[in-house]
Amino acid sequence: MFYDPDLFDFTDTLVKQWKVIRDEYLALPQDIFDPWVQREMYQGDWRVFGLFALGKRINAACDRCPQTAKILESIPNLTLAGFSRLAPHTHIEAHTGWARNEFRLHLGLVVPPNCTLRVGEEVKHWQEGHCLIFEDTTEHEAWNDSDLVRTVLLLDFSKPGLEIFFEEISGASQLCTE
Repeated sequence: MFYDPDLFDFTDTLVKQWKVIRDEYLALPQDIFDPWVQREMYQGDWRVFGLFALGKRINAACDRCPQTAKILESIPNLTLAGFSRLAPHTHIEAHTGWARNEFRLHLGLVVPPNCTLRVGEEVKHWQEGHCLIFEDTTEHEAWNDSDLVRTVLLLDFSKPGLEIFFEEISGASQLCTE
C-alpha cells in the first residue's frame, strides 16, 4: 500500500529541493557506495551511501552532502536516510521489512524509464522529483529494467503519533512499578 505524500508536511520540502539533493548525489565519488547488506535479496548490483542511521547523522557522509543533511535534519522522527543506487537490470526480490512503526520514502533523483516498485498488489514507477511512501512491512520488490542507474533518496521515519504512544506506554509502565 502506498501513502499520499501530501499527508506529510516535510515532503513538500523534499520535492522543492530535489535538484539540490540530486546534485549532491551526483558530486559523490561513485566508488564510495557500499553494497546493500542483504546481498541474497537482489540479483544485480544495489549500492547505498548512508547519511543517517538509527536516527543519528553519519557525520563524514553528511559533511559530503551538507545541503541534503540540513534538509534531512528537518524531517520529524527520521530514523534512516541515504542514497540508494540500483544498477541496470537489477531486481530486488520480493521481501518484507521488520519495522512496523515506520514508513519508507523514496525520492526519485535519477530515474530512467522501466524502473518500477511493487508494494503489495500495487505497482508504481519512480519519477524524478516525486516521493513514493509505503510500509516496508508490506511485501515489496523493485526492478531497474533499463540500461542506466536508478537512484533515489531512501529514508525511513517513524509513523506520526507514535511518540505519544511511546510516552503513554512509558507512563503506564512507571505506574506499574510504583
